[in-house]
Amino acid sequence: MAIFSLFFYVLTGILVCILYYHSANFLLDYFVKKKSNDSSIRAFIFIAPAFFILIIFIIYPVLETVRLSFFDKYGREFVGISNYIWAIKDPEFRRGILNNLGWLLIVPTLCTFFGLVIANLADRLWWGTIAKSIIFMPLAISFVGAGVIWKFVYDYRGPGDQQIGFLNAIVVSLGFEPQAWITIPIWNNLFLMAIMIWIQTGLAMVIFSAALRGIPKEMLEAARIDGANELKIFTSIIIPYLQQTILVIWTIITILVLKIFDIILAVTNGQWQTEVVANLMFDWMFRGGGDSGRGSVFAIVIMIAVIPIMILNIYRHREEQKI
Repeated sequence: MAIFSLFFYVLTGILVCILYYHSANFLLDYFVKKKSNDSSIRAFIFIAPAFFILIIFIIYPVLETVRLSFFDKYGREFVGISNYIWAIKDPEFRRGILNNLGWLLIVPTLCTFFGLVIANLADRLWWGTIAKSIIFMPLAISFVGAGVIWKFVYDYRGPGDQQIGFLNAIVVSLGFEPQAWITIPIWNNLFLMAIMIWIQTGLAMVIFSAALRGIPKEMLEAARIDGANELKIFTSIIIPYLQQTILVIWTIITILVLKIFDIILAVTNGQWQTEVVANLMFDWMFRGGGDSGRGSVFAIVIMIAVIPIMILNIYRHREEQKI
């Protein structure tokens, strides 16, 4: 039954696109015959679908979320800023903010660092293409799928039981006691971050591999002739030259980290002090009967956290356009 539903939706989408294409051509022909300003009409016709989707799926949900954050759990009674006051006083919210800050500091930094180092080293090896393909493969796995895979890596079966978790198998083989890794506060957050780093390092590596090819070889050869070693070339030439690429990668991964939800839900379900703001939003919005007011507050916090990053990128883009 699911395959027929999928076929129906795909066919409907194709038919809608064909219908819109012919309708747009008809309107263009009509206005051209009327000797109207066809350039503005053409622009409107092309922008209209994207603008419609933007309103329905982005602008309206944002406005509705802001509205709900000032109402009670059912979205009926106006309660002012009481939901925000509750969030500030809530210890789980404060812990979620701290966990998010930890993710923001560690994950984008390590993904960018590992991606740059691997891209730089792999281009020097004859088997570098194979290595890059292997490192890139996790990017094809969903966050939930990666979480399930790594949950088996961290699996703990209790003292005396046979350990099937890869990490505990190594620990036991070395003569140490197995541990319930994902229940250890602070460390469990680092283990969850390792999953995200494992996935996103491949993305950073691919982008850096393309950017490294843009560095003039004459510049690198001149530095080597002047006596600079490879570490000096890496820190004094490659990193400054790739500054914009580093910013782009850092921004992409930072936004992904701010929305991180799937990995934590699949591995710990937010237990053992691993919750982040997105998990709290999901819990308050959809679990235990739901509370649209308090859940919306968490959604607003995530949105506010993304805004400075977008402003920074817009500013840098405009500065680049002036050069």
